[in-house]
Amino acid sequence: MVRLAGRCPLTHMLLDAPELVSAVTQLVSERRPDVVLAYCSGMARFALQPPLSQFPLVLDLVDVDSEKWLALAATASWPKRWLYARESRYLARFEREAATKADATLVVNERESQVVQRIAPLASVHVVPVGIDLADVQARSAPTEEPRVVFCGVMNYGPNVEGVRWFANQVWPIIRASRPDARFVVVGSSPAATIRRLASADRGIEVTGTVADVRGYLRDAAVAVAPLMIARGVQTKVLEAVAAGLPVVVTSQVLGGLPQQIHAACRVADSPHAFAQQTLSLLALSGAERRAVASQADVRQLDWDTQLASLPTILAKAAENSSRDSGRRPA
Repeated sequence: MVRLAGRCPLTHMLLDAPELVSAVTQLVSERRPDVVLAYCSGMARFALQPPLSQFPLVLDLVDVDSEKWLALAATASWPKRWLYARESRYLARFEREAATKADATLVVNERESQVVQRIAPLASVHVVPVGIDLADVQARSAPTEEPRVVFCGVMNYGPNVEGVRWFANQVWPIIRASRPDARFVVVGSSPAATIRRLASADRGIEVTGTVADVRGYLRDAAVAVAPLMIARGVQTKVLEAVAAGLPVVVTSQVLGGLPQQIHAACRVADSPHAFAQQTLSLLALSGAERRAVASQADVRQLDWDTQLASLPTILAKAAENSSRDSGRRPA
């Protein structure tokens, strides 16, 4: 608790690695890097410290974590509201410093780019979209006719937990009133206790916990849902579901982060009744008709090679600035 009186983000306290600096120092002495690629705000602080601070930096924020904490603070109760607001404030301060010092700052979509430009106006921001293993996830079998709804995600992550709880408690009863044969399958590791308690044969809800491969659950489903009220970055769960041949019902928060070519496969709703009706309308279609809805999205450009095509050029340009940056940054 004493450390909360300071200005260090909890992200950095909780992700501290006391032996990392010595390990990195040894690596740098053996093989001097041309450029440092720092992934996420949790690791970026090490890039701003010796021995890495002497090298050009490419900062991959993916999405802006301080905005997520700000959104969580808006709905949390005390004392979490204070804790989340503190994290948002001090993490944004660090993101501003890191993005301003970096030769390039990467984010996954235009929405996140606008946030970085607001926080750090002097930052050089590049959108490098997220990809998926397209060949592995694309549908190869005939679509199911079973009225099975699926959600895939890490199930101890706050926004996933709250989104699934909202869907199960507010939306699912409306769906089951019209389709008592419908089933809702929650697929993902480490389900929180509140998620495990949702499982009920009578309610038609299954909670799987960790599974070896989510692809089978996607291929056995008729519709995917992404009922998140807080959604930063790109929800890859939606990209994978669409690539697997499923139409997806999403909130407007989720839709705002998705690539435009995916929108045609999505139905958008934010209230329980609207979300239920959109889901029911898709369940009323045949498997072939649902597959046709998903096929309206152009997923061909979502593979990793295509999405990351600009990254080598960004890294090479940063490396070219080595002599300039070594004079700018302390060793």
